[in-house]
Amino acid sequence: MPEVVVIVPVLGRPQRVQPFCDALYEHSPVGAVRALFVADSHDRAELDAIAASGEDVLIHDGNYAAKVNAAVVLTTEPLLFFAADDLRFRAHWLRNAQRRLTDAVQVVGVNDMLRRRRRHATHFLVTRDYAQLPTIDGEPGPLSTAYQHSFVDDEFIATATKRGAYAYAIDAHVEHLHPMGGLAVDDATYRKGRDTFKADRRVFQQRFPLWAT
Repeated sequence: MPEVVVIVPVLGRPQRVQPFCDALYEHSPVGAVRALFVADSHDRAELDAIAASGEDVLIHDGNYAAKVNAAVVLTTEPLLFFAADDLRFRAHWLRNAQRRLTDAVQVVGVNDMLRRRRRHATHFLVTRDYAQLPTIDGEPGPLSTAYQHSFVDDEFIATATKRGAYAYAIDAHVEHLHPMGGLAVDDATYRKGRDTFKADRRVFQQRFPLWAT
């Protein structure tokens, strides 16, 4: 059985399925990983592309966090990687992320290679034990479904940090092919995320006392 299940929520980018898989398997140890795509029931082009790739798919119509949470429940691998279809894996990404895992550190943020004012991860290698924990307010986790799109990663980091379980792997390169880096076309899925950004930021600010105490 593979050691890592790579969970890939997808929406409206069928052209990214095969390039994602090619990079994942090229830069991961043979037999160590498998991809599990999580797609909306109405996203016919996406489902057709996943079928053509031969990869596994879970049908779930929730948001990003809900899709990841559903996949966590239905998988058994000891490690999970929370991904997205606009990633390009680089050499030794998994080895370098795994090196950060310890008895205490159970969540490792990878370097998506986007320039930011502060070091921040959007995708994570997570142990099965940690993935089965609830969110910080006791709701089923590991990700909070309170957000439509943005700040899911911020809350996940804040929670894991408060629990003493988080580390960042600067040398685990999983390149984010995002318009803000000039590496992708600004499509409807990115625009959907921007449309809900302000509302998601308010949710994060309202939940801030959960980590401040």
